[in-house]
Amino acid sequence: MAAVVAIGFISSAHAQSLPGGFVYLRDIDPSIVQDIRYATSNNFIGRPLAGYGAGECVVKREVGLRLKAVQEELAGQNLSLKMFDCYRPARASLDMVKWSQNGHETAAERRYNPKIAKTELFRLGYIASRSQHSTGAALDLTLVDLKADNSGRYDPSRTYADCTASVETRAPEGSVDMGTGYDCTDTKGHTAAPSITPEQRAWRRRLVAAMARQGFVNYSKEWWHFSLPGAGGAAYDFPIQPRMK
Repeated sequence: MAAVVAIGFISSAHAQSLPGGFVYLRDIDPSIVQDIRYATSNNFIGRPLAGYGAGECVVKREVGLRLKAVQEELAGQNLSLKMFDCYRPARASLDMVKWSQNGHETAAERRYNPKIAKTELFRLGYIASRSQHSTGAALDLTLVDLKADNSGRYDPSRTYADCTASVETRAPEGSVDMGTGYDCTDTKGHTAAPSITPEQRAWRRRLVAAMARQGFVNYSKEWWHFSLPGAGGAAYDFPIQPRMK
């Protein structure tokens, strides 16, 4: 396993604002792109989730150090990590449970699970009522090609194709084309899905390999989900607050 790079200076004010060895990823590596989707309306529920008071990636310190090492490797290839979700307050997972049981599905919600009823998402292993994210050791992320045009932005007034559609018709994410959008609960979102193009498969393998070199393990049903074995522990429920400047 590659050695983890040493952490730079983190102010005591930042360190004291989070419990249990958690840190703001921005304090470890500000070059890593962040698009924390559950702090916005651009997600499968269509609103910010409970506990997401800021769009900040919060992780356990060791996780942050290893992400920094991954980022330094990618920088030489004109690539960057892009974080979609990091630490997730336990209340947010309960928010997901309530959403799955509310008895209706909107067209916007169906973009994320076009073939599966949302009541089935927990049973099929796409969403967990007790998530590893709440330990600070699980992450949702992708790759950004820094040489590409990443200016496309999600427009809530537009109607997009579902997450399995072509990259030109589904909601823009400012990242490489992995074959589906983020949080796509479909077999096409499985990491080793045979129904994607060779180029999309190559991007997935590249991401998995880069993360694996720092000890991260991919979840086979979600190309974007990784965890660091042994770095978790207890689940937490503290809210994500704006990072002190």
